[in-house]
Amino acid sequence: MSKLTHLDDKGAARMVDVTSKAETEREARAEARIIMAPATLAMIVDGQHPKGDVLAVARIAGIMAAKKTHDLIPLCHALNLTSVRVELSPELEPAAVRIEARCKLSGQTGVEMEALTAASIAALTLYDMCKAVDRGMVIESVRLLEKTGGRSGHWQAV
Repeated sequence: MSKLTHLDDKGAARMVDVTSKAETEREARAEARIIMAPATLAMIVDGQHPKGDVLAVARIAGIMAAKKTHDLIPLCHALNLTSVRVELSPELEPAAVRIEARCKLSGQTGVEMEALTAASIAALTLYDMCKAVDRGMVIESVRLLEKTGGRSGHWQAV
């Protein structure tokens, strides 16, 4: 079995060889938050944003990004995701939108990067769509919440 590393025997970067790894059900959840002015959040929640339903656009952007993670992150495997969900939840104090992304597959490698990418791109899409009314938005707390499957088993953030 090859070592699971991004470095070859000479120290050069390479894609990890997962050929000998067993296929298992794998799932990962990640989150991001985008903090904004209360008026910006109210505009989004009330459906009054000049660009329309920005939450729906951010959801689709997150799903599309998860499917293209291998094009964005060097050395990531192209994965056949079986499910991607992106949920956006407004929070009132402080004014923010919490984004949770969940990715699943049956495969030889995990989906943590796909979930993190989905949450990040959904947050960036919200920023892009709302920047004309609120340039002071802050994207924070992009992190893995949980992963299951694979040799390392279950992991959950505290």
